[in-house]
Amino acid sequence: MHDRGKSDRPVLPAKPPNKPGRPGAEAVEGRGLAEGNAASETRPGLRAGLSVSSDLDRVRQVARKDKDARFTALLHHVTVERLEAAYRAIRPGAAPGVDGVTWKDYGQDLEANLRDLHARVHRGAYRARPSRRVYIPKPDGRQRPLGVAALEDKIVQRAVAEVLCAIYECDFLGFSYGFRPGRSPHDALDALAVGIEKRRVNWILDADIRDYFSKLDHSWLGRFLEHRIADKRVLRLIQKWLRAGVIEDGDWSETIEGTPQGASISTLIANVYLHYVFDLWVHQWRGRRARGEMIVVRFADDAVVGFEHHDDAERFLADLRDRFAKFNLELAAEKTRLIEFGQFAAQDRKARGLPKPETFDFLGLTHICGKTKSGRFALKRVTNKKRLRAKLREVKTELMRRRHLPIPVQGQWLASVVRGHSNYYAVPGNIDAIASFRYQVARHWLWALRRRSQRSRLPWERMRRLERRWLPTPRIQHPWPSVRFNARTQGRSPVR
Repeated sequence: MHDRGKSDRPVLPAKPPNKPGRPGAEAVEGRGLAEGNAASETRPGLRAGLSVSSDLDRVRQVARKDKDARFTALLHHVTVERLEAAYRAIRPGAAPGVDGVTWKDYGQDLEANLRDLHARVHRGAYRARPSRRVYIPKPDGRQRPLGVAALEDKIVQRAVAEVLCAIYECDFLGFSYGFRPGRSPHDALDALAVGIEKRRVNWILDADIRDYFSKLDHSWLGRFLEHRIADKRVLRLIQKWLRAGVIEDGDWSETIEGTPQGASISTLIANVYLHYVFDLWVHQWRGRRARGEMIVVRFADDAVVGFEHHDDAERFLADLRDRFAKFNLELAAEKTRLIEFGQFAAQDRKARGLPKPETFDFLGLTHICGKTKSGRFALKRVTNKKRLRAKLREVKTELMRRRHLPIPVQGQWLASVVRGHSNYYAVPGNIDAIASFRYQVARHWLWALRRRSQRSRLPWERMRRLERRWLPTPRIQHPWPSVRFNARTQGRSPVR
């Protein structure tokens, strides 16, 4: 199954928390989930691959016990059953790739199709197809390029990602949250909030990697993967997906760097790359160079690092730029900021005659230095204004398209929109923004209904009744960060 080989991976120094006994961020301590706590409900295969099944237990056990083990035989875990599970995890309504094959079409003769696919993968006859390039709007008005893979590529990628997750989930550090099983954006937000409130954080580095998914270096990625993967067949599969290229407006173009954002394997590849380039390096830097306390939270290519001392923060930022340059990565200068932020930031800045501390955005929430009624520091988190405006524009456009549908049909759709928005943004302290979103949705609905005809004079009083009937009442749906964070990390969880 595996062999042992010398790895050029840096040895991690073991450094205990600066204040052992105080609640601290998982970002600092690198903890896993508390034993006995259920993982968050994530549909299998959509983000982090399928849940690791019993036939991968041996792989996971070896990966956990032997950090230098290189796995020589992995492809046999890609079975017909695993391919079928990967197929069923794909969203039936997902857009087709360049081959035009839909989920429903492929399922017409599913067993025969999967057996043929399985045979091609194992005898080396499987060929990856180019991704179909599409663009989706970003909150800042720019376009985000996505790669839509062919259906069979999606199936094989999901199955391979499941196998590889059995290994890499034993390696990834605790402050890495993006696209991992049992870890949601809110877990990352909780860890960050607890770190800021409970640790001596006075400076925040909000780091953004420029065009990360399109700049990932294939040569370095291959070397990183070989630290753990010695099965040449699996490595060749990953190379096929990376080199398949993209088709845009009918023209094929080669991909010499990067990985298609949106592909099933891309999130795992992206995490592996940053595990070696960023995570292990940050862990070493904290142990060897930081004078004061330091917290880290990374979600995919977005990272927030907190520091006790300003000179630590400046040294780290300079070293991080040098580190990224070695691996074909670059910080986005316009989005990467070092700001004074934390429990004493407001009073320290006031004493120096400076305005209130700046804010920063992370995972759709703007983080603000606030106060409780008693005057103590409290981290306030509110919906990012750009995202809020972008969402309301989408609602307004869609309402005009649906304005002639029966009101109950519109009401059911709007209820799902408001409910989905609240499910993510209804964190403690953000009730005003949640209520404002609901109110603005009602206003757009009123405007759309009045546009049904020139004679329409729908009064606001009737609109209020429709609002109460269909739109869910605003309420906080998430616990305080420390409550959920402690439940996840203060049990019998081992410290990696």
